[in-house]
Amino acid sequence: MIIDTNLTIFGGTGDLTFRKLLPALYTMDLTGKLPGNSRIVIIGRRDFDNDSYRQAAREWVEKNSRLPFQAESYGHFSEKIYYYRMNFSELGEYEALDRYYRQNEIRSHLFYFAVAPRFFSVITKGLKMVGGSEEGKVILEKPFGENLASATVLNKELEAHFGAERIYRIDHYLGKEMVRNIQAIRFANPIFTDVWNSRYIESVQISALEDMGVETRGGYYDASGALKDMVQNHLLQILSIMAMEEPKEMTPKGLHDAQLDVFDSLRQADEESIQDMLVLGQYEGYQKEPLVNPRSQTETFAALQLFIDNKRWKGTPFYIRTGKKTGTREIELSVIFRRPYSGVEPNVLIIKIQPTEGVYLQFNIKRPGDTDDIIPTKMDFCQNCNLVHQLNTPEAYERLITACMEGERSWFSQWDQIERCWNYISRLKELYSHKALPVYPYTPGTPGPGESDRLLEKHGHHWLNQG
Repeated sequence: MIIDTNLTIFGGTGDLTFRKLLPALYTMDLTGKLPGNSRIVIIGRRDFDNDSYRQAAREWVEKNSRLPFQAESYGHFSEKIYYYRMNFSELGEYEALDRYYRQNEIRSHLFYFAVAPRFFSVITKGLKMVGGSEEGKVILEKPFGENLASATVLNKELEAHFGAERIYRIDHYLGKEMVRNIQAIRFANPIFTDVWNSRYIESVQISALEDMGVETRGGYYDASGALKDMVQNHLLQILSIMAMEEPKEMTPKGLHDAQLDVFDSLRQADEESIQDMLVLGQYEGYQKEPLVNPRSQTETFAALQLFIDNKRWKGTPFYIRTGKKTGTREIELSVIFRRPYSGVEPNVLIIKIQPTEGVYLQFNIKRPGDTDDIIPTKMDFCQNCNLVHQLNTPEAYERLITACMEGERSWFSQWDQIERCWNYISRLKELYSHKALPVYPYTPGTPGPGESDRLLEKHGHHWLNQG
């Protein structure tokens, strides 16, 4: 039998595969989104066979599946999983992989690089020895490359083998329900569409805070830091969706071009402005984390003030903050509208992305009773508080793997977008270092260094935290 859909996962014994990919694939199978004759080939170095790997995967799927676990359904799903042991960093082993595919009549390929960016190149070189691989698709986990130079070389290698249209650079944040909902909130509601500009919006905030530290990722994180790991990698994409013009057509190209225009309109930093644009911090105790350089100056917190120099957003600051060990776990996009007159609170729209999914709106009413006082009130919609919504809403990886299988490219980052983001963040880091600006310490459990507050206070703003 010819296998029509073959997904090969490089890094099949890693945390991403066990926690995210296999639970997503199981749910796709359960909901009929995974083709019935699919084969999932797991590439790993550990000493598994098919049965032992399926058994090891079961506890992760049971623990992390979005839908209630069903033993019988997992049994059917697990029959699609095949373990292939190889050292994917050894080019000499790819000829045997090619024979494995041919012996099992596997002719259609989707390759998932669930590995660190440093392995992308060697896997791509190895796949050149696999017949038909150039006609397959490849999903790459971000971050894409370790710096702009390495990302550029890697992109050329990938496009030379697969072609640009078969490369899917996955950003799981773009698969999250409320990130995808930003468009609907903006464009399907005239009450927001007509005031989505600098005339009515005073400032915008994007917060992505974590209560955990680097955990077991110290080696990777110390070579990365908050700017690369979160801002360049995820948050600039969210900013572009929030700030873009409405595409003339909701096509992959229309969405791509609208986002690219935002990146091209970001105000560039210089030596005079950098201290008003960026604050970096590091939580106390970070240097003692496993695999972290004991003298490391890698930032675990970053706060930015950005401006988009176009007609829609002229003069409206966009604030981004992200950090580890901040005492809270949240991803939120907050829109603060201008006050109609002094003495009243501003209207505030908050799109809650994680862990709560929903929309919060603060607006003004007259205080009940014999008074003309104006007071704020709120409407708070929690989408994932509803069990039906939870069960019916695909998890980010389910969405994005399905989209790749179907050839839908709208929610995947393209190379020119990645290049713009790399350039922008690299320039900020270079200027910050050249000016010898400090990486401020902060106490774990606090929302970052106090200097990030002063970044906003200079302009009469403050960080929102609705919780």
